[in-house]
Amino acid sequence: MSSPAPSSSPASFLNRWRTRLHAHHDRLLRVALSQYVTNGLSVTLGLVLIMLLVYESAGLSGASSAAVGVLVTSLPDVPSARKRKIMQMLPAPLLGAPLFMLVQLLHDDPVALGFLLVAGTFLAVMMMAWGKRGGPLTFSLLFALLFSMAAPPATSLAQIGLHGAWFLLGAALYLLWGVLTTHLLNMRYRRQMLAECIHSFAGILRTQAQRFNPDADPQALLGQMLAQQSTLADHLQATRDVVLESPTTPKRQRFAAMLVALLEARDHQLACDLDMDALRTHQLGAAALPALGQALRTTAEQLDDLAMALLLGRDLQAIAPIPDQRPQLAGLLPPRTEANPTQGPAPLQADSADAAALLRNMADRIGHINDEAVHLAALARGDVAPELAAVRTQWQLFVSTTRWSLAPLLGQLGWRAPTLRYALRATLAVGAGYLVSLHLPWAAHKYWILTTIVVVMRGNLAQTVQRRDDRIGGTILGCLLVMGLLSLHPDARVLFLVVALSTGIAHAFALRRYLITTIAATLSGLLQAHLLMGGTLAPEFAVLERLADTVLGASIAWLFSYVLPAWERGQIPALVRRSVQAQQQHAKLALALLDPAQTSDVRWRLARREVYDSLSALTQATQRTLAEPRQVRPPLQPLESLQARSYQLLAQLTAIKSMLLLRRAQLDLDVALPALQQASRDIDAALTGATDAPVLALTADTPGTAGQPFQPRPDPLLANDLTPWLLRRLALATAMARELRQAEVQAVRG
Repeated sequence: MSSPAPSSSPASFLNRWRTRLHAHHDRLLRVALSQYVTNGLSVTLGLVLIMLLVYESAGLSGASSAAVGVLVTSLPDVPSARKRKIMQMLPAPLLGAPLFMLVQLLHDDPVALGFLLVAGTFLAVMMMAWGKRGGPLTFSLLFALLFSMAAPPATSLAQIGLHGAWFLLGAALYLLWGVLTTHLLNMRYRRQMLAECIHSFAGILRTQAQRFNPDADPQALLGQMLAQQSTLADHLQATRDVVLESPTTPKRQRFAAMLVALLEARDHQLACDLDMDALRTHQLGAAALPALGQALRTTAEQLDDLAMALLLGRDLQAIAPIPDQRPQLAGLLPPRTEANPTQGPAPLQADSADAAALLRNMADRIGHINDEAVHLAALARGDVAPELAAVRTQWQLFVSTTRWSLAPLLGQLGWRAPTLRYALRATLAVGAGYLVSLHLPWAAHKYWILTTIVVVMRGNLAQTVQRRDDRIGGTILGCLLVMGLLSLHPDARVLFLVVALSTGIAHAFALRRYLITTIAATLSGLLQAHLLMGGTLAPEFAVLERLADTVLGASIAWLFSYVLPAWERGQIPALVRRSVQAQQQHAKLALALLDPAQTSDVRWRLARREVYDSLSALTQATQRTLAEPRQVRPPLQPLESLQARSYQLLAQLTAIKSMLLLRRAQLDLDVALPALQQASRDIDAALTGATDAPVLALTADTPGTAGQPFQPRPDPLLANDLTPWLLRRLALATAMARELRQAEVQAVRG
C-alpha cells in the first residue's frame, strides 16, 4: 500500500483547524450579536446613566441606593413585546421597594430581620407560579432584600425614607429607560430573535441529515433531535411574542411571514423520518439517502448564512437568494416508470419500483424544506409579498399573555405543587443560612451567603447542582478580579462603570452561560457592597470572606435541595397527560383541514404549537431526571418510548397536513373526507383509551406497527390520485396513536 503524499497530511491538518476556527468565530459572533448581549448592553448603559446622574446630585450614598432600584427593575427587562412592557417590569419595584425599606428598618433587630427574610423569600419564590414571567420577579424581590442588608444601618426613619426615595427614583428612571429602549430596539430584537430560530432549525437539519447516513444510530440521533426541538420550542415562543406583535408595517409583516415559513419548514423536516427504515434497508434507498442528507446540509448552511445576515444588520435586499434544489434532487432519483392504471398498487416488500416511489416521496419532503428556505430568503429580500391574513388580524392569540391574574398562584397552593415546595425549601435554606451567618466572625456582611443560597437553589436538583459548581468557580474568579481592581483605588465613577458593565454581562448571560453570569455578578455584587459601605470594604478581607460565604451558601442550597423535594417523577404524569391531550386536539384539527366549515387554520396552528411545547416540556423533565438520585428516578424506557411515538405521530399528521394543504387537487374528496372523519374518531378513541387494544411491552427502539410500511402505496409523482397515499397515512397515524396510548399507560405507571 502506498503512503499518502507528504503534503496531504499537513494540508488536511490545516483544513481541520481552519474549519474549527471558522466554527468558533461564527459561534462567538452569533453570541456577540445576539439579543441577549444587546439587552445586556442596554441595561449597562441605563445603569451607568442613572447612577452618574444621581451621583452628581446626591452623592455616593444616593447613587448606591438608586443602583439597587435600577438592578431590581432591570431584571424583568428582557427582549419582549412593546405593548404592556411597563406591566412586565412594574411589579418588581412596587414589591421590591417596601422590602428594601423594611430591611433598613429592622437592620438592628436580628430576630425581626430573620422573620422578614424568611417571609420575603417565601413571597418572592412563589412568584415562580407565573412561569417565565415570574422568574425575574422572584430574583428582583430577593435582591431587594439582600442588597438592602449590604447597606450601612440607617440612623433614623428620615434616612430610611431618603434611601427608599433614591431606590424609587432609580426604579422609575429605569422603567422609563426600559420602555424607551424596548421601542427603539424592537426591530433589532425582531431580527436577532428570528436569526436565533433560523440557526436552531439549521442545527436540526444537520441532525436530520446524519440520520440519512448508512451507519447512523437512529435512537441516539432521535434523542439529540428531541433536545434540539425542545430548544427551538423555547426560542420560538419568545420570538413569537416579539415578531408577531402588531404586524402592521411592511417590514414587520416580512419578519412575521419569515417566522411562519420557518414553522412550515419545521413540519416538513419532521416528516423526513417517515419510511426511513424501509429505505435504509433497501438497496435503492441506501444508495440515495446520503445524497439526500447532503441536500439537507446544504440547506442548513444557506439558512445559517441568512441568519448571520440578519444578525449583522445587512441590507436584506442585497443578500443572495437561496437556490432551488429541486432539479438536483430530481437528478438523484431513479428514472420513472409508467404506471398501469388498470392494476392496483402492490405492497412494498422488496419491490424496486415501490421503493423508488418512497424515495421520490422523501425527496419531495426535502424539496418542501428547500422551498420554504427559498421562500424565507425571498421574503427577506422583498421579492414576494407576505401572506399573513390570519396572523395579521389575530396575532394576540399567538403571543404570551402579560396579564397578572391570581389563577397561576392559586394553582400552586397544593401541598404537592412544585412551586410551593420550592418556596418552602428556599425559605428553610435562607433561614438556616441566616442562622449560620449570625455566628460567623464576618457577620456584618452576612448577605452574601444568603445571596449564594437564593441564586444556586433552583426548582430542581439538576439545575441546582450545575449552579452550585458554576457559582463556586465563578465566585473565585470574580473575587480575584475585585481584589485586583480595588487595589488600584479607582474613582467612584470608574466603579459605577464597572458595576454597570458587569451587571449588564450578568443580565445578558443569565439564561445562556451561568458561569459568566456568576463571574460578572460577583464583580457587580462586591463592588455594589463596597459602594454601599462608602468605599470602606477592604479588598483582601472581602475576597476571603466571599469565598467562604460562597462555599457555605452553595453547600446549604445543595443540601436543602433534598428537603421537601419535588422530584421530576411526581411531575411527569401531568406532563405525559398534557402531551397526549395536545396530540389528541392537534389530530382532530389537522384532520379537519378539508372541512368546509373550517374558515381559518388559527386553531390548528395553536394546537400544533401546544404539541411542540408539551413535548418539549416532557423532554426537558426527562433530561432533568438524570441528575436525581437513582432511587427516585422514573423508568426512562417508557418515557423514551412515549417521546419517540409522540414524534412519529406528529410526523404522520404533518405528512397528512401537507397533503391536505399542498395536494388537495390530487385527492378524491368523496373518499378522503369520510376517511378523515373516521380516522379522527379512531385516533381520538385510541388516545383516550376507548379502544380495547392490549397494552404491549414497548421499548424506545421497538419497531412499531406505524413504522411497518406494508400497505399499498402508489408513486405520488406518477399518480394523479393521491387518495391511496392519504388512506395509508391515516392508517399509520391511527396505529401510532394506539401505540402512543400504550406508551402513555406504561409511562404513567412507572
